[in-house]
Amino acid sequence: MHFTKMQGLGNDYLYIFGNAPENIANLCRHLSDRHFGVGSDGMIFISPSSVADFKMRIFNADGSEAKMCGNGIRCVGKYVYEKGYTEKTNLHIETLSGIRTLDLHLIAGKVKTVSVDMGQAKVSSDIIVPLKNGKIICTPVSIGNPHAVIFVENAEKSDISTIGPQVENSEPFPDGVNTEFAKIVDKNTIRMRVWERGSGITLACGTGACAVVAAAVSKGICEFDKPITVKLDGGTLEITVSNDYKITMTGPAETVYEGDIVC
Repeated sequence: MHFTKMQGLGNDYLYIFGNAPENIANLCRHLSDRHFGVGSDGMIFISPSSVADFKMRIFNADGSEAKMCGNGIRCVGKYVYEKGYTEKTNLHIETLSGIRTLDLHLIAGKVKTVSVDMGQAKVSSDIIVPLKNGKIICTPVSIGNPHAVIFVENAEKSDISTIGPQVENSEPFPDGVNTEFAKIVDKNTIRMRVWERGSGITLACGTGACAVVAAAVSKGICEFDKPITVKLDGGTLEITVSNDYKITMTGPAETVYEGDIVC
């Protein structure tokens, strides 16, 4: 099996053109292991689509299938363009969260950044999630996949490894949830860290950044139709939320290396 390791803001996946094998859960857990495997946040399979230009399937490091990945889909655009599967710079990608539109931004014939139409966010009223030692307030947001946004005074000192898994497995989220810890720097800047469902702490989460900005504009903290800079552990994304909560995300996509697996 030939793979390409790619990353968007340090959110890294193994990309393969073709259909996922039957043993994908076991294979993904093995290959994603950073000590005994290749090391990644999961695997992404790219294949032809009957309703879009391409289809992507995303598997988390624990083998579970995800509906959408903002950092991952940017790399899909870079992958199909630079490997010659398409000459288009405007692409439609089929995901379990629906069809997403990509605009590829090139420098010297290479894809450097990608803008993604992330669809429409649904922001719900704040809820209280019980923890082992207390409780926490979060804002549920759907970007095609579920998020729990927690606004904090200091994202760097938030106990993500303790609170993240408790929120992920809490009663309000029976299917699990991605948990974002967000500090408002100013009305145009947010610092965010994330606990991803099925993967744990990661350097970045594109849909998570979208969820945080959607929650912030719903509360009047940030403004609609203004680019908001979201600073993650792996780098920076630019997120714009329109008045109807449609979201555009722009960020980088990078190739790390190519490899072959005997499995």
